[in-house]
Amino acid sequence: MPGPATLTPRPLAALCLALLVLGGCGQKGDAPPAEATESAGPSALASGMVESGYGTPVKDRVATLGLINKRNNITQDIVLKPGESRRIGNVIVKLATCERTAPWEDPQETGAFVQVFVEERATVQDRLAWHKVFSGWMFKNAPSLSVVEHPVYDVWVKDCAMKFPGEEDDPAAAASRAAKPSGSKAPAPAPDTAGDDEAPVEAAPPQ
Repeated sequence: MPGPATLTPRPLAALCLALLVLGGCGQKGDAPPAEATESAGPSALASGMVESGYGTPVKDRVATLGLINKRNNITQDIVLKPGESRRIGNVIVKLATCERTAPWEDPQETGAFVQVFVEERATVQDRLAWHKVFSGWMFKNAPSLSVVEHPVYDVWVKDCAMKFPGEEDDPAAAASRAAKPSGSKAPAPAPDTAGDDEAPVEAAPPQ
């Protein structure tokens, strides 16, 4: 009876080469670059940007970004504060800052300064390495102005949570109050008397 099968060096090398193509055989990618993971202030991430004197300070704003993996069509929200980053699989999304127009400005717009890093290999023979695939402003109402040009991942702006002087804590409640009329209750409509001048029709006596 033949003994248990063993891998000779040549098949083992072939197996290792196959796994190497798929990213196995102990070959690991490099660690993410420091700029992708270290927390930093907005000025360090988006140099030259001037913080607005109105509204919530940059450090206290919260952005909601959308991320989609086009391979499996999975979409998820990423909530970040300026200087924070989030790693999901082999993609890192980092927020520098977010901004939205004041209520008295027109047109209304929401934007964020975002950096996107992806761990990938240029060819099957190369090691996994991190590449910055996007760095700049993206806008909610004009997504085509700045697109993450990557075959697998896409990122977009969904919201920037911040307030301006004079804004209500609950905009929905303020809108609801504004929709209700002020003053006393409106009088009930007068009854319809269009046919009051007509003589009533008497019922015929029973036979």
